[in-house]
Amino acid sequence: MFRVASDELNSRVPDGPLQEKWDRHRFDLKLVNPANKRRFNVIVVGTGLAGSSAAASLGELGYHVKAFCFQDSPRRAHSIAAQGGINAAKNYPNDGDSIYRLFYDTIKGGDYRAREANVYRLAQVSNNIIDQCVAQGVPFAREYGGTLSNRSFGGAQVSRTFYCRGQTGQQLLLGAYQALMRQVATDKVRLFPRREMLDLIVINGAARGIVVRNIETGRLEVHVADAVVLCTGGYGNAYYLSTNAKGCNVTAAWRCHRRGAYFANPCYTQIHPTCIPVSGDYQSKLTLMSESLRNDGRVWVPQQQNDGRAASEIPDSDRDYYLERRYPSFGNLAPRDIASRAAKERTDAGFGVGETGLAVYLDFRDAIRRDGEDVIRRKYGNLFHMYEKITAENPYKVPMKIFPAVHYTMGGLWVDYNLMSNLPGLYVLGEANFSDHGANRLGASALMQGLSDGYFVLPATINDYLATATLPRVVEDHPECTATLTAAQQRLNQLIGINGSRSVDSFHRELGLLMWDYCGMARTKAGLEEVIPRIRDLREQFWKDLRVPGSGTGLNQSLEKAGRVADFMEFAELLAIDALHREESCGGHFREEYQTEDGEAARQDDLFSYVAGWEFQNVGEEPVLHREPLNFENVTPTTRSYK
Repeated sequence: MFRVASDELNSRVPDGPLQEKWDRHRFDLKLVNPANKRRFNVIVVGTGLAGSSAAASLGELGYHVKAFCFQDSPRRAHSIAAQGGINAAKNYPNDGDSIYRLFYDTIKGGDYRAREANVYRLAQVSNNIIDQCVAQGVPFAREYGGTLSNRSFGGAQVSRTFYCRGQTGQQLLLGAYQALMRQVATDKVRLFPRREMLDLIVINGAARGIVVRNIETGRLEVHVADAVVLCTGGYGNAYYLSTNAKGCNVTAAWRCHRRGAYFANPCYTQIHPTCIPVSGDYQSKLTLMSESLRNDGRVWVPQQQNDGRAASEIPDSDRDYYLERRYPSFGNLAPRDIASRAAKERTDAGFGVGETGLAVYLDFRDAIRRDGEDVIRRKYGNLFHMYEKITAENPYKVPMKIFPAVHYTMGGLWVDYNLMSNLPGLYVLGEANFSDHGANRLGASALMQGLSDGYFVLPATINDYLATATLPRVVEDHPECTATLTAAQQRLNQLIGINGSRSVDSFHRELGLLMWDYCGMARTKAGLEEVIPRIRDLREQFWKDLRVPGSGTGLNQSLEKAGRVADFMEFAELLAIDALHREESCGGHFREEYQTEDGEAARQDDLFSYVAGWEFQNVGEEPVLHREPLNFENVTPTTRSYK
């Protein structure tokens, strides 16, 4: 199934006390003279929070930056969809928060499968992020006295989440977008919208450029630089139905993986517990309901199986507030992986609600009685409006129906402490890397990581590489550039030339069902061993019977989707292999063979306390496993309990 390399991955975590590592490291890193920065060119792929903040920061430093996105504007990046908030250890409510507590909650929330040094650095710079965004004019919610407001999120017993009602991602992205466009106006950053990255150019073992397709004209372009920064998000759409925008894909990361970058922990997929349930076979995506709703909403199911009564007809004595019952310390704000599995357990046992039985209630009755409808409307009005538009039910009058769905992905390309992959010159930021969330991301930490990486970490670490690496000048007609361009064009021609009978979406939906059934909220050895050959068979059918109408010249959305699904077909196999190899349960990876008596995840720290970095060989060949041991010097991995 796979081979194991004898060497260990070097994370390049600096020595010294945890609290001093980042400050010492920044001082030890080499700098580039301000006058010399204009000699260097950097490519940034993706313009969400990580990409826009990175491009803006690098432009501000004086580098020449090219920023690419497949949308028509950076404002359409999927970061805009984030609803609930962004974490920081400001401790404004004076409820006991601190940098160390944010670090500890994140390490514990990730089920002790994240690198300590990266997580502590994330907690350190979180406060700077809030200051940066306030200076940009991001309209965070405020208390009556003018101070920034905070609310609670899952996995924490303090209020540390800053928010802009249910539009936090949108407002943060607009702040980063303004910073980016300021640099575009000064000509430090050149923006290339409607371009999709198809491949990475590697010259003498280092990342030196990319091949992109102009989505509107169909023309392939070569762009070269001294370093490439990948900020392309996660791979949740491998499951077809997810909370991600339909354009989200794994292609950029997978193309880098095929060129030598290791893919780390792909089986760590987050299932979000608070999504609008599936309502039919026609759906192409699912809609997230912010975790912030669980501050005031209570999650429950009927106490009797297959209870056909309306929610209003079920008295409290017949209701099972199961999160409050099972996790009294955290209640409805239990972490996402735990709340998702608890919902699955209840519905599997026959206590689900709705037409399909695959839903639970999220009820605001008690909060409305306590605080009044106007208070709830001010907190969550846009989220309630969105729910009513989609379901035609008024959540002020009846409980929301929710169910878990694929959301975030904690796996990604492997990076060291400097956010550089094992491929020199290739940096990976935000959700595209694996580094900060372990096996489960706590709510409101995605925006924190993206902006931390882009505004504060990369601008410090990339200097060291550019100052010390030997980077001979590369031009667009370099033999490796030409070869990579030719390979990308041949692949597009191959997709168009199959001329089979099945649509891209039919293959994608079939793959997604396999992934959800066998690699979703629960996995088993038998199921994974069954699904891997089925994925291979489906991939073979894809390359024999796919039909892509139209041509490669000009706009062709079927061709765009075909390229992305082709990469999902390869990536899905690696995800399943990673899940099969990891014989333990941790966070979002739940192997049914490894659970406690009360159904919680059971880790095997003596065997699997490491990052799994996978090296690509060829399609259908055994990948090579490289391990990075996880050493815990400041926290002791314990049984994760929220009771």
